[in-house]
Amino acid sequence: MSRHSPTGLRPDLAAIAARVAAGSRVLDIGCGEGELMAVLEAEKGCDARGLELDAGAVERCVARGLSVVQGDADTDLANYPDKAFDYAVLSQTLQVAARPDLMLGELLRVGRRAFVSFPNFAHWRTRAALMWGGRMPVTRALPVSWYATQNIHHVTIKDFRELAREKGARIEGAWFFANERAIGARGANWRAEFAVFELSG
Repeated sequence: MSRHSPTGLRPDLAAIAARVAAGSRVLDIGCGEGELMAVLEAEKGCDARGLELDAGAVERCVARGLSVVQGDADTDLANYPDKAFDYAVLSQTLQVAARPDLMLGELLRVGRRAFVSFPNFAHWRTRAALMWGGRMPVTRALPVSWYATQNIHHVTIKDFRELAREKGARIEGAWFFANERAIGARGANWRAEFAVFELSG
């Protein structure tokens, strides 16, 4: 996504930042180079911590003064105590997790609330690529060919709602994006390229 909000964040991260309460403790899982953490600390006075697999991204975060450790979210979330954070954030990472169902359970364990964003595999461009082209899609939301992508679990908005139900999680809010702009919830499973959900356990 190339268009950014006034905070300089991707639209899904901006939606999360807007809803995090000032002064909160936040764990950003798969934090990349810490864009969300930096905004939460500077603009909302949050105590933001990060967990990131890529060593280079961790170094860049630390160089910016951000509190980030290198680790694998699939295994290392188990080291955090229950409800240690007000919010656990997983942005554009659920689809690369070895077991998204277990990952969601861990988010809801370590955070009082969780934000999850992901590319929606049921978007109409993806459906069209499969139906008319007969090939795995390459789109704005899924920009890498099937053989090179890190995405190992393709998820739709309906799939995620069902997973949340199975986990006993309550959906506190949901936001949807297409063409890098917010859209309404109606028909989101085929209209939205990305989704953001706020959950409580």
